[in-house]
Amino acid sequence: WKLYLSGLGNTLAITLGAICISTVLGMLLCLMKISRYRILRGPAKAYIDVIRGIPVVVQLMFIYFVVLVTWTNKTAVGIIAFGLNSAAYTAEIFRSGILAVDKGQMEAGRSLGLNYMTTMRFIVIPQAVKAILPALGNEFIILLKDTSLITVIGGKELLYAAQGIYNRTYEQMFPLIGTAALYLVLVIILSWLLGKLERRLRQSDRR
Repeated sequence: WKLYLSGLGNTLAITLGAICISTVLGMLLCLMKISRYRILRGPAKAYIDVIRGIPVVVQLMFIYFVVLVTWTNKTAVGIIAFGLNSAAYTAEIFRSGILAVDKGQMEAGRSLGLNYMTTMRFIVIPQAVKAILPALGNEFIILLKDTSLITVIGGKELLYAAQGIYNRTYEQMFPLIGTAALYLVLVIILSWLLGKLERRLRQSDRR
C-alpha cells in the first residue's frame, strides 16, 4: 500500500502541474493563433502541428534524454513534458470555444470603449469556457491517464507501483487490477468535479 500511496501522490502531482502549464500555455497559443498578426500566428500553428504530430511518449523521452538530460527529478520532467504536450490540444479547444462566441459580443465590448484584450478577458473568454468545459474536461482526463507513460523514463507513479509489486510477488493480475481501480476512481472524481462546475455555470446563466 505504501508503493500505491507514493505512486498516487506522484500521479496527482504530475497531473495538476501539467494542467496548470497546459491551461496557461494553451490560452497563450490560442490567442496567438487567432491573432491578426502573422508573426504570432505562424509560431503558434507550428508548435501545435508539431506537438500533435509526435506521440507523447516520444516527446517525453526526448525531453528527458536530450533537453533536460541533467535533471534527476523525473516527476518535474513529467510535469513539463505532459504540460507542453497537452497545451497544443488545449489551445485548439480554447480556439474552438472563442470562435463559437458570436462576433457581436466582441463588437459590443469595443463599442463600450474596451480594448481588445479587456473584451476578450471579461466578455468573450468567460462565454467560451462554458461551451468548451466538456471538451476541456475530457482533455484533462486523458492527461491523467497519460501520466502512466512516465514509467518509460523510470518515473514512479501508479503503474510503477504495480510493477514493483508483481516483481516481488510474481503475481501480475491483482496489482494491475488495483492500479486500474485507482485510475478509475480518479477519473470518476474528476468527472464529478467537472460536472458540478458545469451545473454551477448553468445556474449562473439562469440568474
